[in-house]
Amino acid sequence: MTMLAITPKRMMNWVKSAPTLLLGAVSQVALAADESTPVLNTGDTAWVLISTTLVLLMTVPGLALFYSGMVRKKNILGTMAHSFGATAIVSVVWILVGYSLAFSEGSFNSFIGGFDNVLLNNIEINALTGTIPTLLFVVFQMMFAIITVAILAGAFAERIKFGSFMLFSAIWLVLVYAPVCHWVWGNGWLMADGAMDFAGGTVIHINAGMAGLVMAYVLGKRRGYGRESMAPANLALTLIGTGLVWVGWFGFNGGSALAANGLAANAILVTQVAAAAGALTWFYVEKLAHGKASVLGGASGAVAGLVGITPASGFVGVGGALTIGIITAIGCFYSVNYLKRLLNVDDSLDAFGLHGIGGIIGAILTGVFANPAIMGKTLERSMAAQVWVQLEGVLAVLVYCGIVTFILAKVIEKTIGLRISDEDEYVGLDLAVHGERIE
Repeated sequence: MTMLAITPKRMMNWVKSAPTLLLGAVSQVALAADESTPVLNTGDTAWVLISTTLVLLMTVPGLALFYSGMVRKKNILGTMAHSFGATAIVSVVWILVGYSLAFSEGSFNSFIGGFDNVLLNNIEINALTGTIPTLLFVVFQMMFAIITVAILAGAFAERIKFGSFMLFSAIWLVLVYAPVCHWVWGNGWLMADGAMDFAGGTVIHINAGMAGLVMAYVLGKRRGYGRESMAPANLALTLIGTGLVWVGWFGFNGGSALAANGLAANAILVTQVAAAAGALTWFYVEKLAHGKASVLGGASGAVAGLVGITPASGFVGVGGALTIGIITAIGCFYSVNYLKRLLNVDDSLDAFGLHGIGGIIGAILTGVFANPAIMGKTLERSMAAQVWVQLEGVLAVLVYCGIVTFILAKVIEKTIGLRISDEDEYVGLDLAVHGERIE
């Protein structure tokens, strides 16, 4: 065997090629680093910016119009004020402490976050959550907190003091919403257990529905409930509000992908399918039960379908969405028309009947219809095991939210009072509380 001779010519060639080889090695190292380092994606960022706006649209004006059309004329402005008031107070409290308690990495435990991000401290302007700015994630999640409080206000419409509502909203966000949000989305114990909630079936709808139900019990029924007509003042407002809520829900579910990708597209698709299935189902069931398919029924069915698909929108295909929309609408129809009477509660605008029951059904059915092809990975447990985990989350939120909300409501009732006077209720919130009215 002959050894390769090292000649001056060969030495010169090696020297000449060294920089190229070195640059190649450096490039490979840099590439490896880039693969592990989060990088801002402008497309994802643009989509979540749009989604954030769409979710705010759901509350003001969407939910404000949806709810205000279903109350009596003397309470239209007062009811709208709840959505606007919730938007204002929750935004401030979320920045002060809510986000930190829900999502801070310096969490105290699996039950609640820490105070590392109070007033958004320790969040740099260029910090990233996935491929989007962390500050954008903060405001996107803020919109979820806002609409949760606005939804629960529907259960006790036409009879609560505005100041008491604002105080309740601020404290409830800290004591109830932030912990539950941490459980499910902030690396809390339900997330660790494998609970599926893509866009807020448990965090938002079950939470809001249960809180609204408890508040309705504590406040008591409206004057004349069951004896006097409490027909909606203007269902045209409700239908317009439904349309805005429906459109905004694309940001609600699609935006929860936190990326402009196929998962977001699927979330929007199944959202539309479930809403449409819910509206058609309600029309049909109402026709069978009462002889007429009402416009309010169609709007309620669409909302029921939207609520039901919310926890499942990142996990199911169109077949699952169709089924979820149908089942949720049927469940909510009987809840609004029959369960409310059985519970003997004045849930004014059916916050529990639509959002609470719809959220429960959707959360459970998420475990039934979860599709590996949509999720992009195999399921970690059997369907029965996943359904049990979903039930665990449902029961935990119902119990925790119910107890804490009741205690908070009673404390406010015994201190500054919750309910307006009989005279003010007779006059209406618009004039008695806000000094305004619709002529």
